[in-house]
Amino acid sequence: QVQLVESGGGLVQAGGSLRLSCAASGRTFSRSRMGWFRQAPGKEREFVAAISWSGGITYYADSVKGRFTISRLNAKNTVYLQMNSLKPEDTAIYYCAVEEGYGSIWSPAEYDYWGQGTQVTVSS
Repeated sequence: QVQLVESGGGLVQAGGSLRLSCAASGRTFSRSRMGWFRQAPGKEREFVAAISWSGGITYYADSVKGRFTISRLNAKNTVYLQMNSLKPEDTAIYYCAVEEGYGSIWSPAEYDYWGQGTQVTVSS
């Protein structure tokens, strides 16, 4: 059974940093693209970042470009999201996901597996 488990969320002041981790189990995803999405209360789930299977190509939403960095360690079946210079508008539940169909990496509908999410709260 495939499981994705996020960790590393929490409460941080504006300008601070957090590092999210997503550990996959049940099978390896070393040939799959992986991504991070977030969902704030009353809003739709939105794309944050994604990374190719090799880690050589990364994608970012404009709202986080230059502040967030996605990376992966295939040997540990884990993907990370380093979040710096956090803003109150970054407050949301953050989800990691796996995309195996080589569809659009920007759309949540294209992703095949999802974690349960981790809460990130940025205070002003």
